[in-house]
Amino acid sequence: MKVILTYGTFDLFHVGHVRLLKRLRQLGDKLIVGLSSDDFNTLKGKQTVMTFEQRKEILLSCRYVDDVFEESRWEQKRSDIEREKADIFAMGDDWAGKFDDLQDITKVVYLPRTEDVSTTEVKMMVKHMSLEKQLEIVHLLDMVKGRIAEL
Repeated sequence: MKVILTYGTFDLFHVGHVRLLKRLRQLGDKLIVGLSSDDFNTLKGKQTVMTFEQRKEILLSCRYVDDVFEESRWEQKRSDIEREKADIFAMGDDWAGKFDDLQDITKVVYLPRTEDVSTTEVKMMVKHMSLEKQLEIVHLLDMVKGRIAEL
């Protein structure tokens, strides 16, 4: 059985995540995900919308994922690879070269990310939409205020 190991935050689960996990699973028979804890994300300067437990539940419901464990520090990858007996350590190509030092214990692969979608972009869209809604409400309140003044 060929075991694939990857890591990530997987916040606001979207089609880019699904496509990456599908491609990762196609590399072997079992896909295991090291999911960044809320505290670790804070250390990395990331703020998640969803809690660790919510993100874990979503990942475990994905048919490409066989197991999920908590990632709490950068240094744990080597011991995780050994514990899980991972044949391949795989990440998105935005991490290219960052984990080449692990090649002494496993094959390291960097896969292209899905174009035109990222959690950061989704968060920006939601924030922008919220701003549009706020401006719409302000405009409506101004209209109501104007009507009241006319009365």
